[in-house]
Parts: sequence; C-alpha cells; structure tokens
Amino acid sequence: MKVALAYSGGLDTSVCIPLLKERYGVDEVISVVVDLGQPEEDLEMANMRGEKLSDLHVLIDAKEEFVRDYIFP
Repeated sequence: MKVALAYSGGLDTSVCIPLLKERYGVDEVISVVVDLGQPEEDLEMANMRGEKLSDLHVLIDAKEEFVRDYIFP
C-alpha cells in the first residue's frame, strides 16, 4: 500500500512516516510539499527531511496557481 503524506517538515509529519510503516503496514510513504511562496528556509528544511525520511519526496510549485486562483479573486 502507498500513502501520500502532505508534508510540512515539522515534527508531527516527520513522526507520521515511520508510524505509517510500523503501525499501519504502509509499504511506501510519498511525502508531498506544496510551495505556495513560503520562506525558502522552510522549503529547504522540509525537502531535506522529506528526502531523508520518505521513500519518495515530491515538491509541487503551486505559487502561480495559488495567486491566480485564490489571492487575486
């Protein structure tokens, strides 16, 4: 079983990765970070931890969509 985890890089979501594997029998955890324009340091930390802890780490750049569809309207 694969699980995609909305990942912030904080303690709570970092603990979720081994918990999903050990307690719930998840075979593969995919961490997903969505870049909405938050500080670069936050993204760097989340990416570093996600790459280290999860089986696959994905960064989605959604800044344009966020501004166009949510900020401007």
